[in-house]
Amino acid sequence: MGVDLELAPDVLVPREETELLGRKAVAILEAVPPEARVIDMCCGSGNLALGIAAAVPFARIWGADLTDSTVALARRNVDRLALGGRVSIRQGDLFAALEGDSLEGTVDVVVCNPPYISTGRLESDSAHLLENEPREAFDGGPYGISIHQRLIRDAAAFLKPGGWLLFEFGEGQDRQAAALLSRAKVYEPVSFATDHDGKPRVAIVRKIGADAGERS
Repeated sequence: MGVDLELAPDVLVPREETELLGRKAVAILEAVPPEARVIDMCCGSGNLALGIAAAVPFARIWGADLTDSTVALARRNVDRLALGGRVSIRQGDLFAALEGDSLEGTVDVVVCNPPYISTGRLESDSAHLLENEPREAFDGGPYGISIHQRLIRDAAAFLKPGGWLLFEFGEGQDRQAAALLSRAKVYEPVSFATDHDGKPRVAIVRKIGADAGERS
């Protein structure tokens, strides 16, 4: 997405497929009124937050992650790109990291590239991923969707009516993602963005409420 990032051995290395998520978010933000508010949950190195900030000059972005090393790296990347005026990095367990920022009900877009590999796969055919990157970046619980469950539930309180939630998921997890969103009963029907092979990899869904013309 046109930004150069510092990486670190104990933080997830950004993958090409996450650019799909970032570019879909940028396209949505281009139709949102100025001074849009964006949350990048599970921000890692800050790649999504900073890629979006570079592409959408009016956006104000909050990134959040859990570990000391990840948050420190993301903050270094914010400084590296001189985007500290519009990008803030918080530390904590998912949306608890944003307590005190008074963002509830005001956010236009939430993006997230969460861990989505099942614990069992990390112990078997995907074990090689842990040779150079941290378990926290990959382990999505017994079925690979533990973080997605919390994200879908908790993002609703931060999104304004008509706000957008976009998140990445693993190959073959689109039905699980659709089921989780349907059960939440606060989102419109989901659409999916596909990768170069035509496989669904990003969920795009809108919180029920005002349409774009009615949002303040």
